Amino acid sequence: MELIHIVEALIYAAPEPVSSAEIAKAVRRAAEDSAIPEAQEWETINASDIETVISELDERLVQTGSAIQLSEGSNGWRFVTREIYADWIRALLPEMRPEKLSAAALETIALIAYRQPITKADIEAVRGVSVDGQIQKLIDRRLIHIAGRADLPGRPMLYETTEDFMEHFGIKELDDLPNASELRIVELPTPEEEPAEEEVADTEEAETAESEEVDDNAARIAALEAEEESAEAESDNEEESEESSEAEEIKFSEDDAPEETEQPAN
Repeated sequence: MELIHIVEALIYAAPEPVSSAEIAKAVRRAAEDSAIPEAQEWETINASDIETVISELDERLVQTGSAIQLSEGSNGWRFVTREIYADWIRALLPEMRPEKLSAAALETIALIAYRQPITKADIEAVRGVSVDGQIQKLIDRRLIHIAGRADLPGRPMLYETTEDFMEHFGIKELDDLPNASELRIVELPTPEEEPAEEEVADTEEAETAESEEVDDNAARIAALEAEEESAEAESDNEEESEESSEAEEIKFSEDDAPEETEQPAN
């Protein structure tokens, strides 16, 4: 029995990806109770030894042209089929066709991946649109999860990627993302801060005072206009009264004038 075949069997039988440390632990445990001669050497095997065996196993799979290959994810090793057989596998299992992410979802998850943990407000500040729907879809697909709350007013939720995210995109760790070191330090737009309650109260008081002052000024202007109209009305009444008096005097004078009598001719 060879160690390489034992490692192959363990990876194949594991229901989830298995790490080199977990494989080494299983080999040591089984070696203690094994009666085969080689088992004594495996009682002290470590993760580094398993890594060497896995590399050898991967080379054998390539050399034999196997349709199976080893894939290391964030959680460990597992067997997967090679990409060139994808169409044939879809024909056998059409219901397993993966759902593609939309452009909006890809933009959202990219921001989370590079700047995690990150709040929804920070994402929206960059994208310029609401991301409520996209975040919910990514949570439902287990690509992101809530990682806690930010120490900010309102305690907004923080979002991070999951192990399924790295498996979905075929990366072992976040540093494997393209241009990871550069994009993590790029300055991003900041969300607009809501004014504090005191500032809002002061603003409301100032607006109320300004409104009252405007109302007072308007009242004063209306009063002045009313006074001017009243004065004009009184002036018009006085002029009309004077004209009426003059007319009466003229009429009275005409009435009192002596009638001319014709003198008899001599």
